[in-house]
Amino acid sequence: MVRTSPRIGPRTRVRRPRATLAAAGVLLAGGAVLAIGLGGCGALGGIVPGLLDGGRVDTVGAVEFDRALAVPPLDEGRLDASGTRVFDLTAQTGTTEFQSGAQTPTWGFNSSYLGPTLVADRGEKVRVDVRNELPEATTVHWHGMHLPAAMDGGPHQPIAPDTTWSPTWTIDQPAATLWYHPHPHGRTEAHVARGLAGLFLVRDPEEAALALPRNYGVDDIPLIVQDKRFTSDGAFDDGTRGFVGALGDTLLVNGTLGPYLDVTSEAVRLRLLNASTARTYDFEFADDRTVQLIASDGGLLDAPVPATRIRLSPGERAEIVVRFVPGETTTLRSTPPDLGTEPEVASRNGGADRFDVLQLRAAASLTPAASAPDAPARLTTIERLRESDVTARRTITLDGFAIDDDVMQMDRIDQVVELGATELWTVRNEMQLPHNFHVHDVQFQVLSVGGAPPPPELGGWKDTVYLPPDTEVRLIMRFDDYADPDAPYMYHCHLLWHEDQGMMGQFVVVEPGQGAGTIEGTGHDHH
Repeated sequence: MVRTSPRIGPRTRVRRPRATLAAAGVLLAGGAVLAIGLGGCGALGGIVPGLLDGGRVDTVGAVEFDRALAVPPLDEGRLDASGTRVFDLTAQTGTTEFQSGAQTPTWGFNSSYLGPTLVADRGEKVRVDVRNELPEATTVHWHGMHLPAAMDGGPHQPIAPDTTWSPTWTIDQPAATLWYHPHPHGRTEAHVARGLAGLFLVRDPEEAALALPRNYGVDDIPLIVQDKRFTSDGAFDDGTRGFVGALGDTLLVNGTLGPYLDVTSEAVRLRLLNASTARTYDFEFADDRTVQLIASDGGLLDAPVPATRIRLSPGERAEIVVRFVPGETTTLRSTPPDLGTEPEVASRNGGADRFDVLQLRAAASLTPAASAPDAPARLTTIERLRESDVTARRTITLDGFAIDDDVMQMDRIDQVVELGATELWTVRNEMQLPHNFHVHDVQFQVLSVGGAPPPPELGGWKDTVYLPPDTEVRLIMRFDDYADPDAPYMYHCHLLWHEDQGMMGQFVVVEPGQGAGTIEGTGHDHH
């Protein structure tokens, strides 16, 4: 295993044979339990209730589409005397009526469920005053944002009940669809599943100059997609699980069950976020139309990519431009995603499920599109990071619920990165089951997937990538800012149950020649 920087601090070592499908117990038919058998890694090695028995979920043709799609309110904040753009977020409890007559206990930001869409410009200094009115500590992580580690909102920045955290940073990255969600160690899945999530849109002059739909809520529509199960009394039920985690049989879009969207423009920009904790989607339209993929996690692609299907694993985003003709109706769907594993195993992890997601109803008269025919032929110029400039290489292995055979330790630094470095991370999924991989602070470029060049949809900036079974991806990234030996960033599987069980590591960015310091709040010195 190649590491240019030594691991520092005490280690929790989990040695075991390489996990196979048989060892994972995923072929047990019809059982109520999942015997993982991976050697004692959190819930692994124990019993997991509610194993999916291979029964498929199929809502195609069964959704009534009788509720108008809710659009999260756009929050541009306020400017204080110093010119800082200030946002106010309150994490709070509540109830939400997803189903007629049923009140579901939920959490949200500034509301009972989900949160507002924050928006700011590149170059602006921002501050977010986050108030915690929950009965337990939480955090708010700015997923995809380039910012100092102390402002990142990971597990080292807890917000106790009845307190306020006010991270401040300057936005310095291209226009992109980012999002925010909790990141408390061991509790991330529960907090996100209850409804704590929202979008954060970054704007810049280059994107603003393009002929793209950008009238928020009219022709620029956020789609926060989550799968849920409900109990008979309307509560969320996360007890039915595959290896990937909790899997629902019903979709919410922006917190709306059975949503429809009245389309008034010839071209609509859809900002897709997979905010599910475990499920991977493969989005397409019922009429198999071609859309233009214009952006991925970290912003615009070089040029639009024609696509009929778009796979997103948890945490990934995609922006697409869709054309409409007057009077037509079509449905956005999720078809069975290719998880890269055997069909019977895939069926226990959402890989055989189909969903109707959103019905789009075009008006009899549509506002002409700002661009023709679909999107500008050239969107931006992405600076390509070159392997010849790599100064450090790392190999990171995902297996079971561990990374490099270790479970997460809050006081252990796993990797030390020097400021200014261009690094190549080879990330390996050594299981015959799915994972994905997210890196905080930086956006990366995908050099290869399973030894082959990445498909066009992975040609832009990314912060989260799907890891098929028995596959490695090579990621190149650059660390230009924010050296702090005492404040770590995270890298982890974004299947949130996996993250909670310890499938996460920590890295610090330091000045050249500097070592890791003391992680704030732990008192553990790594000098």
